[in-house]
Amino acid sequence: MNTGSDDAGSTAVAEGEAQKKPERRLGSRAPQFIRRSRALHLSWQVGVFVVGLAVVVAGVLMLALPGPGWLVIFAGMAIWSTEFVWAQMVLRWTRRKVTEAAQRALDPKVRRRNLILTSVAVLIGAALCALYLWRFGLTMPWNITW
Repeated sequence: MNTGSDDAGSTAVAEGEAQKKPERRLGSRAPQFIRRSRALHLSWQVGVFVVGLAVVVAGVLMLALPGPGWLVIFAGMAIWSTEFVWAQMVLRWTRRKVTEAAQRALDPKVRRRNLILTSVAVLIGAALCALYLWRFGLTMPWNITW
């Protein structure tokens, strides 16, 4: 006699497994005709490394200059990961840490703490602005004479 609970349990397990993405294999994703020739594959790897390096350097510069620095750095890492196992491992580790941080951020206690800290920071900032306006008015800081 089947009560249907086995079907519901197996369906939930199947859905959980379907949501998990299978890990991609490590190693080069260069086309087969490039991997056949050692010299061609080595030159392919040098090209991928140089392009990835240029993107990562641009991202590092964007950390100090205007631009999406971290996004560009991870794009450079993604370029490297098409060819190098070490970059694939770094990206897997980064994805895992970002997923863990996102899960922690959804925790109600953490959200409440962040909301309280943000509220306190906004109140302190508003008090400092009010103090400045009370003391100096709408005068720009570089035009203040003591």
